[in-house]
Amino acid sequence: MSINRIAFYHLETLLWIARLGTFGAAAERLNTTQPAISARVRELEHLTGRRLFRREGRTMTLTPAGRQLVHESEPLVARFQDMVQGAGNSVDASGIVRIGAGEIAAVSCLPGFVAGLQEELPNVALEIEIALTADLIQQILTGRTDLVFGAGRIAHPALRTTPIGAVDLLLLANPDTLARLKANADGRFPIWSLSRHSPLYQIMKDAIAQLDLASSTINLCNNARMMIDIVMAGSGIGIFPSSMVQRQIAEGRLVPVPGGMDLPPVEFQVAIRAAETDPLILGIFERAGTLDIGAALPSD
Repeated sequence: MSINRIAFYHLETLLWIARLGTFGAAAERLNTTQPAISARVRELEHLTGRRLFRREGRTMTLTPAGRQLVHESEPLVARFQDMVQGAGNSVDASGIVRIGAGEIAAVSCLPGFVAGLQEELPNVALEIEIALTADLIQQILTGRTDLVFGAGRIAHPALRTTPIGAVDLLLLANPDTLARLKANADGRFPIWSLSRHSPLYQIMKDAIAQLDLASSTINLCNNARMMIDIVMAGSGIGIFPSSMVQRQIAEGRLVPVPGGMDLPPVEFQVAIRAAETDPLILGIFERAGTLDIGAALPSD
């Protein structure tokens, strides 16, 4: 084995392929190309004289020799990263960090969190994507996202999570819709909710059963802001996070539906990969874990 020619980037590449399962995901995580990743693996296999991966469909699986090298390399890479991080301070940290969040987190706590990160880590570039929690979990598992603010309880053996509080939900309509609902208790009113993959969907289903609402249709939308506009325009009633409708309620454009005040809140968690070793990502995760999403409401 030509150990004197094995570079840090060889071992880093090996570990990220092992964690994420594909050359493409490792390339995205390391901000390089898939051909570059393939070349690094060929170099490492040549230097060690062993085959380290075998392809199973679209996934790369470690060989016994590959598993042994990963086991031996992980503490070395982690120690090197700690040394690099300890050689400077947070102001010196640099890189690209990808953060995923749902709409509720984006409105409730993400702006202040991002502002704090940029002040503390001026050389770190942030890439933020807003999407449904189910989609964000797939992105973090495949290495396309580093840290996720998710709605509901995130339970996956490959992820490490910490709770960041909860957001209250309100059942709302515009005043004219509510007047029609009161005048015709047996009327059929459309109900709006986020998609079936959102925690709001099951809460909405439970609310319909508890309030005995005879809904003509259950309408789904993957954009909460669009739903707010639709309900304000008079199309039925909707279940919304309180952090997104404070201004509309204050202006009287949305009003609570009687009986809908006891909806359970939506819990939130922040997640990273359980195998994450990057000190920068771990530091941001630790900072995110101090948030209280229910207390971080917008000022308007």
